[in-house]
Amino acid sequence: MRELPVKDSEEAWTPAELDEVRTELEAEIDRLTRQVDEATSSFSALVAGGEGAGDDQVDHGAATAGREHEMTIANNARDLLEQTQRALVRMSSGAYGACESCAGPIGKARLQAFPRVTLCVACKARGERR
Repeated sequence: MRELPVKDSEEAWTPAELDEVRTELEAEIDRLTRQVDEATSSFSALVAGGEGAGDDQVDHGAATAGREHEMTIANNARDLLEQTQRALVRMSSGAYGACESCAGPIGKARLQAFPRVTLCVACKARGERR
């Protein structure tokens, strides 16, 4: 595998550092997969509960809010899961550490703090100003 990009002021990635990040990403995938499964199953249980006889508007509103909350949790976890899986793919392909916008190095310290980022600080800031 080719050497992953780093900033000029940083040392190259060591195999131990990459293993540490890979292990963290894999653990995050396991955690997020469980979270998606739990949220999906909770949502399914809420939907299956349906409308009961004698439910008033407050009960109906609470049930709707519960479903929306579970859907939000599942969608957020699903998005994070995809980002985390993508980080592992980028690591395997040698693209990990390269900004997807400018192709410059993201920075090893930034990746160690946030292993799924795909943009350097400058490109991220530029995107947020838009």
